[in-house]
Amino acid sequence: MLQTATQNISAVELERQGYLRKQSLRSVGISIVSTLVLAGLVVISLKLSPGWPNVRESFFSGKYFAQSFPKVLEGLWLNLKVLLFATVGVGILGTALAMIRISTSPLLFPLRALASLYTTLMRGIPMIVLLYLIGFGIPGLNIFGRIPAAVLGTIAIVLDYSAFVSEVLRAGFEDVHPSQRASARSLGLTSGQTVRIVIIPQALRNVAPALMNDFISMQKDAGLISTLGAVDAVRAAQISVAQTYNFTPYVVASVLFICTSVPFILLNDWYSKRLRGREQGIGVV
Repeated sequence: MLQTATQNISAVELERQGYLRKQSLRSVGISIVSTLVLAGLVVISLKLSPGWPNVRESFFSGKYFAQSFPKVLEGLWLNLKVLLFATVGVGILGTALAMIRISTSPLLFPLRALASLYTTLMRGIPMIVLLYLIGFGIPGLNIFGRIPAAVLGTIAIVLDYSAFVSEVLRAGFEDVHPSQRASARSLGLTSGQTVRIVIIPQALRNVAPALMNDFISMQKDAGLISTLGAVDAVRAAQISVAQTYNFTPYVVASVLFICTSVPFILLNDWYSKRLRGREQGIGVV
């Protein structure tokens, strides 16, 4: 079976594959050499800088790294919990807003107008300002009693990112060709079934990279809840800095946030590349 498949590949294709392998190996070699050269230049530049010893002691101290790591890691757990609940909230509210925006029913015109106004306003308010408005405005109403800062921060993140996600989803829904909807209805599917079975899967596949970028951005902004007093990774780093007068805890927080973001960044890059390959439809000669 394998021999038959090999025989079906033409000599031109075999030659092309060999050339691509050589080019790939050559590119990898050049990339490794250029990376090592750049890293060497950076190290030499740092070593020759007059203030490097002070910077190394203030930001990259092994002693303070080990000392602050447990507390910052404990604070990161709060960031991850906020991210989890915010992701669910953004998914629900963002999808609802997108569905309202693409609806054509005259009955839903007031909701469409409100959804349009909401997305316009929320995308224009800086995240830090929205955190202050929600974090200090809702408790000022004195309706719900004392609300944890992490909860208020989660609400602010949901309100902010649902506006961005709803616009990404709306663009994905509208990008599906109208013939898809017409074909589904001609097969006897209801309007709801058409949206659920035909429209949403195609839209999500097209906008998945953009949604993943929003998720990564939201993961970083989860650290802003420290402005409301929540003891997360950033606040734990601030407390350690105030106690030691050394900035290494900030580097610890940065490293932890990077470690949580990198898997999703790589997943996004892999999926984007896979999607481009599928759209280009590379065939065999």
